[in-house]
Amino acid sequence: MNIHESSEDYLERILILHEEQDKVIALDIANSFGYSKASISRAMKKLRENDYITISTDGNIELTSKGIKVAKKIYERHKLLTEMFERIGVTKEIALKDACKIEHDLSDETFEAIKAHINKNNN
Repeated sequence: MNIHESSEDYLERILILHEEQDKVIALDIANSFGYSKASISRAMKKLRENDYITISTDGNIELTSKGIKVAKKIYERHKLLTEMFERIGVTKEIALKDACKIEHDLSDETFEAIKAHINKNNN
């Protein structure tokens, strides 16, 4: 799966917004990122064309199964890395920023090792 970091961020944000509200439209995504509606519209068009999202006639954006897979993967990484950084004394603000930077580039092998280590220490 070859997807750009920005696309992963959009998919993750759509997932998070859907956890908070029933309907997600382009304006919600634009407002949450602080981006223009035009740039969000271009990004949503690309995600739709690549079968990561669907957009209904009323503008509601839904993740496809392909989109859900990517969004959940990135969101899981985001949450776990943030938690790990906070546990070692990093402030929440910096932990969130650093998790966002790392979540996209971390190999599956390294992430699974981090996850196993944290889960082992939680028990």
